[in-house]
Amino acid sequence: MLMSPLSPERTTTMNRFSSAVPDNEYLADSNVLFYLSDAVSQLLEHKEEYTHFGVIRYFAEYFSSVKNSNHVLFREYSYIMATPHNRASFIRVFWRCYRQIGKSGELLSMLEYRSLLQLLCPDFPLEPVQNAARIVLMDDAIDCLMSFSDFLFAFQLQFYYKEFLDGVLVIYQDLLAGKSPNTVIVPTSTSIEQLPPVAAEESDREQQQDGVEPSTLTQCVDAFCDRLKHSHPPRSCMREVLEQTNRISYYSFLMSLAKHEAINQAIGALPNKAEFLIDPEMDQELDKLIAQISVSPGSNSSGSAVGGLKEMLQRKASPRRNIHHRRRIEVESDGSTEETDSSEN
Repeated sequence: MLMSPLSPERTTTMNRFSSAVPDNEYLADSNVLFYLSDAVSQLLEHKEEYTHFGVIRYFAEYFSSVKNSNHVLFREYSYIMATPHNRASFIRVFWRCYRQIGKSGELLSMLEYRSLLQLLCPDFPLEPVQNAARIVLMDDAIDCLMSFSDFLFAFQLQFYYKEFLDGVLVIYQDLLAGKSPNTVIVPTSTSIEQLPPVAAEESDREQQQDGVEPSTLTQCVDAFCDRLKHSHPPRSCMREVLEQTNRISYYSFLMSLAKHEAINQAIGALPNKAEFLIDPEMDQELDKLIAQISVSPGSNSSGSAVGGLKEMLQRKASPRRNIHHRRRIEVESDGSTEETDSSEN
């Protein structure tokens, strides 16, 4: 099942077998027509390749990959951004491929994270990566190093709720300029899509300010959510964040949202933070090596086990290399496009 851009706060999906759901509403909610159109386009573009194993099998595998969230790998940026399901799928693929970076505690720069994203989506732009870095680093320069978990949760918020965050920035700038809630121009979905990118210097100046009244921002954000056709974070989560402070800046607001577990659950792409770095395969291999050491106390056996441990760690967490000059990156063995098993959820 796919999430709908027309139902921003829906956390459950429509049941296609329910007689209470009209056909047209289900098709719109699940974006079936969008995926069907893309499937046909891909088939026509590569018909010589796909017709070898049959058109029926092709469509079955295409929609199976959509259901399993494997369909976004190596696709163009416009396709990845086209539906909420695509966005959530890409976030999950990014986590699965590179979570070993978080396991090793390695810190990367904004440009290095962009390079990793471009390995999965060749035309991935710089702007969303910059915006995610600003959420993490707040007042610091955006070329500082970031942990994988900090970057990923900020990136998830920025990437999944892009249109909402763009609109909130417009509202925040108006409030910062001294406008009253009655004179703040609440953006619409159409006007948000027409906004030019915010310059880095302007954003940096904004975050240096003391912030705005949370109650005023809440009022304006509520009105914005009423008019927004795209997804937005649950209002209860935003109110909870805004009620905890007397003044709030744009980036401190976003950082609090990025860390909010209920928002992470609403998106549904990543596990909870307690399980974020769990690696069942690594744990199993370590258990085997520890057991081998326990039952073989002799120096030769122990040395062999320790040697195996070192070899495994080197394979799992390779030394840091310049990402910009390497064509391939080592990822953990489960960084494929197969579904994550239940132990990862």
